[in-house]
Amino acid sequence: MINIAYAMGNQAASGGQAGGQQWMGLLPLVLLIVVFYFLLIRPQQKKAKQQKQFLENLKKGDDVVTSGGIYGKITGITNDTVTLEIAEKIRVKVLKSAIVMMAPKGE
Repeated sequence: MINIAYAMGNQAASGGQAGGQQWMGLLPLVLLIVVFYFLLIRPQQKKAKQQKQFLENLKKGDDVVTSGGIYGKITGITNDTVTLEIAEKIRVKVLKSAIVMMAPKGE
């Protein structure tokens, strides 16, 4: 009888430790999620915000480069499209989202 009571007492004690060990087992997973957030997700969100702000600030006369590598000067702008003059009297319409950056000076 004493052995049964002793065994039951040991099970209760080890059950409390197992709960603590489970939390310690989740700690690396939580740390991994935090690292992914600060090294991957947050910088990507920051870059997307900067690109959105860049596209909102475009105006006529800006020299820009598209994602396809086309250099041009903005001659017209709407909500979704931009008209670029890529050579004298040659104009193309592109999506605003296709504009990647301002053209470097001297191009």
